[in-house]
Amino acid sequence: MDRISHYIDGKHWDAPAGRTGPVFDPARGVQTSEVAFADTATVDAAVAAAARAFESWRHVSLAQRASVMFAFREILNARKEELAAAITAEHGKVLSDALGEVNRGLEVVDFACGIPHLLKGSFSENVSTNVDVYSLRQPVGVVAAISPFNFPAMVPMWFFPIAIACGNTVVLKPSEKDPSAVMLLAQWFTEAGLPAGVLNVVHGDKVAVDRLLEHEDVRAVSFVGSTPIARYIYETGTRNGKRVQALGGAKNHMVVLPDADLDLAADAAVNAGFGSAGERCMAISALVVVEPVADDLVAKIAERIARLRTGDGRRDVDMGPLVTREHRDKVAGYVAAGEAAGVRVVVDGRGVSVDGDDVGFWLGPTLLDGVTPQMSVYTDEIFGPVLSVIRVNSYDEALALVNSHPYGNGTAIFTNDGGAARRYQHEVEVGMVGINVPIPVPMAYYSFGGWKSSLFGDLHAHGSEGVQFFTRGKVVTSRWLDPSHGGINLGFPQNR
Repeated sequence: MDRISHYIDGKHWDAPAGRTGPVFDPARGVQTSEVAFADTATVDAAVAAAARAFESWRHVSLAQRASVMFAFREILNARKEELAAAITAEHGKVLSDALGEVNRGLEVVDFACGIPHLLKGSFSENVSTNVDVYSLRQPVGVVAAISPFNFPAMVPMWFFPIAIACGNTVVLKPSEKDPSAVMLLAQWFTEAGLPAGVLNVVHGDKVAVDRLLEHEDVRAVSFVGSTPIARYIYETGTRNGKRVQALGGAKNHMVVLPDADLDLAADAAVNAGFGSAGERCMAISALVVVEPVADDLVAKIAERIARLRTGDGRRDVDMGPLVTREHRDKVAGYVAAGEAAGVRVVVDGRGVSVDGDDVGFWLGPTLLDGVTPQMSVYTDEIFGPVLSVIRVNSYDEALALVNSHPYGNGTAIFTNDGGAARRYQHEVEVGMVGINVPIPVPMAYYSFGGWKSSLFGDLHAHGSEGVQFFTRGKVVTSRWLDPSHGGINLGFPQNR
């Protein structure tokens, strides 16, 4: 069985025999490899390599950093099908979706290629007589990135290209469920000319995470995952003096007003609810329908679900399996709990017919109607292909429902009323808003992140806020003396 090792100081790092974790092909239901779990000594070795590399990488010119980034971009673009295949083999999402993930990560690499412009400071001449003031941004040092299983390539690329372009060095801890994509990215970055130690990869679980959060040489931590873990990452990291951005969970609402195009809304609900088997932090899981159109919309969605094909993502299907057997069983448990609470199971994915191995981790698209805010299928982040329909009687009731939920990651409104849409984007307490767009993931030059319990920390991922997170600001006030300087003056400095 293949063994996936760490990547430290520009090479594969064969750690001594120790704890390992299984890596599955979720469509076949079989273990395909094992991944080494880092102990504290291995994490220390990765951090030490990153600290050594930082001493020289921080002084590399912006032009040279951009040149390495461009070379990495070309390698990634040429080999993205290989990366997508690795994602499908370990996560299960269909190949077209995996390729879409890679392309969205590539957009952040494109953004990072512009680092000479992104790190431009400002300059004010003669703020006082013969005194100039200018600002600059400098790297923070060694940074850690901890990424989730659902986007094994895209989410790491939200962080490490920008961090590296800004002059930092990185220790990346990917999900142990699907680690191979990150290993390819690290190798390709080295091939592009990145010096040894600038990007390091350690695999593992809480042992590795805790050591990164405690290590005195790690200056900043980026994380994406569930809210309980995000809160833990934020509290532990900040307690140890780290700068932390921790993106947590979501319960994304899609509000459909009575004047909406119901065919468009039905297509959007299916696409956003069941793509990647619902394992997206921006998936629509709560469909809030303002009456009297709920019956028509539910019927249209059910018709579309009936045409979806579930199966092995390497075949001609629409939706793949869930990532592990345990996660599939957990999601199915939510469906059972909703059924016991009285919801109507319009489409039941627990008995789905699949184009794939019978022992794969299958759960088909599931549509629940009559969900109320007290039910666990509404309150909890399910992270699976379960779409819950909540019926309300007015825009105000829909808005109040969205704003009262503890998560505030993403939301969408479907309407043909521009005034209602503008009012919603102003009043809703959510970080990312779509208007007739079901998955409002910002482009790389904007920043990604939610509100409330969906984000811990002040700065969002990628875009200008990503550059701010991975750099520290410095303001310099300078005066170059000439023979006509005023001599000694003990008065308080004033602008004149």
